[in-house]
Amino acid sequence: MKSLIKNLIYWLFLFILRTRYKIQVKGLDKVRERGGDSILFLPNHPALIDPVIVSTVLAHGFMPRPLADEQQVDRIFVRPFVKLVRAVVIPDIKNRGSDGQKSVLAGLSGIVEGLRQGDNILLYPAGRIYRSRREDLQANSSVKLVLDQVPEARPVLVRTVGLWGSSFSRASGRPSLLYHWKRNLLAVLSGFIFFTPKRDVTIEFYEADDFPHGEDKLAINRYLETYYNKVEQYNTYVPYFWWQGREPKKVVEPEHGSRFHDAGRVPAAIRKQVEAKLKELTGLSSVSDNDLLAKDLALDSLVLVELAAWIESEFGVSLGNTDDIQTVGATILAAAGEISGSGEIELAPMEEHWFAVEPAAELELPQGETIAELFLYQALNHPGRLIVSDQNSGSKSYGNLLTGIFALRPTITRIQSERVGIMLPASTASAVTYLSVLFSGKTPVMLNWTVGIANMRYCLENVDVDHVITAKALVEKIKGQGIDVDQLSCRFLYLEEMAAGLTLPQKLIALFKSRFVTKELTSQSISPTAAILFTSGSEAKPKAVPLSHANLLANCRDLVEVFSMTSSDRLLGMLPPFHSLGLTGTLVLPLVVSMPTVYSPNPTEGNLLAKITQQSGVTILIGTPTFLGGIVGSAEGEFLPRVRLAVTGAEKCQDYVYEAIRQSCPKAVISEGYGITECAPVVSVNDPADPVPGTIGRLMKSMECRIVHPESYEPLDDGIAGMLLLRGPNVFNGYLNYHGKSPFIEYDKKKWYVSGDLVKSENGLLTFCGRLKRFIKLGGEMISLPAIEEILLGCYQSGDEPVLAVESTPGDDHPQVVLFSTLDLKREEVNQKIRESGLSPLHNIRQIQRVAEIPLLGTGKTDYRGLQSLIGQ
Repeated sequence: MKSLIKNLIYWLFLFILRTRYKIQVKGLDKVRERGGDSILFLPNHPALIDPVIVSTVLAHGFMPRPLADEQQVDRIFVRPFVKLVRAVVIPDIKNRGSDGQKSVLAGLSGIVEGLRQGDNILLYPAGRIYRSRREDLQANSSVKLVLDQVPEARPVLVRTVGLWGSSFSRASGRPSLLYHWKRNLLAVLSGFIFFTPKRDVTIEFYEADDFPHGEDKLAINRYLETYYNKVEQYNTYVPYFWWQGREPKKVVEPEHGSRFHDAGRVPAAIRKQVEAKLKELTGLSSVSDNDLLAKDLALDSLVLVELAAWIESEFGVSLGNTDDIQTVGATILAAAGEISGSGEIELAPMEEHWFAVEPAAELELPQGETIAELFLYQALNHPGRLIVSDQNSGSKSYGNLLTGIFALRPTITRIQSERVGIMLPASTASAVTYLSVLFSGKTPVMLNWTVGIANMRYCLENVDVDHVITAKALVEKIKGQGIDVDQLSCRFLYLEEMAAGLTLPQKLIALFKSRFVTKELTSQSISPTAAILFTSGSEAKPKAVPLSHANLLANCRDLVEVFSMTSSDRLLGMLPPFHSLGLTGTLVLPLVVSMPTVYSPNPTEGNLLAKITQQSGVTILIGTPTFLGGIVGSAEGEFLPRVRLAVTGAEKCQDYVYEAIRQSCPKAVISEGYGITECAPVVSVNDPADPVPGTIGRLMKSMECRIVHPESYEPLDDGIAGMLLLRGPNVFNGYLNYHGKSPFIEYDKKKWYVSGDLVKSENGLLTFCGRLKRFIKLGGEMISLPAIEEILLGCYQSGDEPVLAVESTPGDDHPQVVLFSTLDLKREEVNQKIRESGLSPLHNIRQIQRVAEIPLLGTGKTDYRGLQSLIGQ
């Protein structure tokens, strides 16, 4: 019965395919004459559609088991087909971190086992579709690995010609099985009625007697490429409907030149480490920035996974995968956090209604005391307006969010604790979860998973959180990065399981309530604390920062006034909600002013974010300079012409980011600002009407500030750098469960927050001048030098005389953590101690300088200024 169902499905596919394609098959009879067991079919890959065509052609008599990407097939409508054809599922390496290589090898073992059992397997040697009209296998080793283990398998080469130029190929500019679905559906329907034009597709099978068994991967790949590229492929357009004509037309080949990556600005320490790793992996004595990882260094995809895992472990930079990291220079930039690869990208189409704009109007913040109240105002007045979107969930309206809230509330309400943890990236799910926690009368606690397991555990215990809402995919990714979240003393509530556990009656009730019983939400008592965030540990441990609704909404009102947002604006949300600017600027603000926001979970995936920005009509970007640089650095030419505003902060925006934004976003204004978690977070920002590069703009309208001498607290004149004191409705009231020195002082008969930062003012325009506390910022994250020093002293200090001290290289451009020591310490050993303590790789030591003694002040404390002068000597 199952075999009959399979055949019917394949015949249906073949029937549909023939409405668009004229398929000619060559050489398959000769393969069939030799028998049909343990065949390893090795096709080229000109387009996304050729696996469907080849599988359909081979179904009769061979029934090959296709390979399937775990991420692509783990969908409710796809799983039955995957099971039916017994696909070999290859694990998704993107979320496996350091286990990525093992995961891929485990997947390949499924191919090996299938061949040994007599199954036929469909394996694509390239692992990706054509980048140009010729197949390029680079240094991939999958064929070599499989045939070494199953030498008796019969390799059969498959050459597909005719698909280069189709809408499913990169020659069309946007290869997608979804993006062109309307046109393709109309073409198929037309094919049932009219004699529509068809694309000629030839599939040729060749079982070679001279296949290079036993040779190295490069020899095998050259043999395959010679066969695949023997027949020229041309960028050919074939009309879809009879009235467009019938003759195919050759089209100019698309340009696919790789961009030059200038890694000259990267610190020598990072360059040295990356080059040393590449030499170790390749056995070469030297590498240069323009060397291609695959062609020149012969690194295959599995070794590139190992390289990506090493960069993540060593530098704390998440690469996703390395498909767009093609050169040594790009790899060095990736280690510095300036570039990332997103691999083969197929975006889900946006709903047309996403772009619907009512008569252009200024966005305003409604009156109200809580975020919940303002959200309900917008949701009840505009239930059908699409407000959030992401690649996993699609576009959701205010009404959809209300349904989600009613669906999640019962589970969250049953939690006994007053506070509920949220550990989610920027996404539609994070918005729904945050609102659901608020409307359950609980306090959301935003958990930062990048600070290391020790700090995560401390944060949860400090604020008494025993339940954390998260996603399985995120937890798997965190585990893949070597962080054992099972050590946390909390229970994870997985959104996937919560959604799957909803019965049909529960879903219908949630839908009904969202339409007719919203009073249940208006009557809910809301926690006075809108969120609890955590500092990044500028001293020994992170501090819990409770922010009230008044804090966040005051900041939102100021931002609305400065940026003059309209109903035609669209926002990109990439900062995680544990980031104060991510919470206020890309989650709360758009929900309460009704600005549609498209989310993407990984701010380091510049290529993906650039494509989402273009597809979704994004007009406003908010992010750190590093993240914005990754986006515009992935764009080509005027790739993002709709972007009008780029808001950035957390670190100095370097000149190269300014230049990259000018090139890719010609209409964009760059507005640098300055913020502090305790201030919810924006303190100052440049007016887009008159931005001044190199400054942090003017103080928020609702705030006051004083610039004073850091020791005497005497007021300072314009142009003189001093410590910044702040007060205003966005400033928090104090840390939770904290017994250290108060962050406030009494000054001029008022209570002021002590920022710990040095700024100067010239006619109201502020310039950041440095930090009083000993911490640096890497990728927008605060890295505590005292925290690193404390750990290492605990490992190596044995007597009264200090044996080590930690400082950083001067300047804000790629600061590096430097260890001064009187001991002969190895960097790898020291960084292992840091990782074992639970700190993230961002805390890793970059340089070690051996000194005769640690310089001391007259008080007996370490002379850090003296150490600064020794850096590089």
